[in-house]
Amino acid sequence: MSDKHVKQIDELAKLISEYSLTQASFETDDFKISLKKSVPQMIAMPTGQVTSSASIDASHEEEAPVQVSAPVQQGTPISSPMMGIFYSSSSPSSPAFAKEGDTVVAGQVVGLIEAMKVFNEIHSTVSGVVKKVVAESGQLIHPGDPLLYIG
Repeated sequence: MSDKHVKQIDELAKLISEYSLTQASFETDDFKISLKKSVPQMIAMPTGQVTSSASIDASHEEEAPVQVSAPVQQGTPISSPMMGIFYSSSSPSSPAFAKEGDTVVAGQVVGLIEAMKVFNEIHSTVSGVVKKVVAESGQLIHPGDPLLYIG
């Protein structure tokens, strides 16, 4: 493998990280590479602990399925639609939009996500009681990350 190809692979890996891509490919007349980054998955452990699993896999196209023996039901997740900074209230001195034990209705604001200096309201999609608040105020959130669970 030439130094030129090594530099191109490094640049491809940087682009994957910079733009939060899950896969990218590069091909020339004499060289082809495909990089794939597995999406972090939440795995429920039998003891109730939850762990995250993520890796970059440049040699395999398929991921082995994860077997979960005892899923933990926490309720309906309210997930982030975008990447940004999560805020649980409109200001540091204001009360949280929703905290554990609160009753919320569908359409109610449960948090804010700041993306590109714009604050976006996050609305509950279901009515119920907040079972668990997962995201912390000021935390970087990615698309699909659960913010809280409503039961």
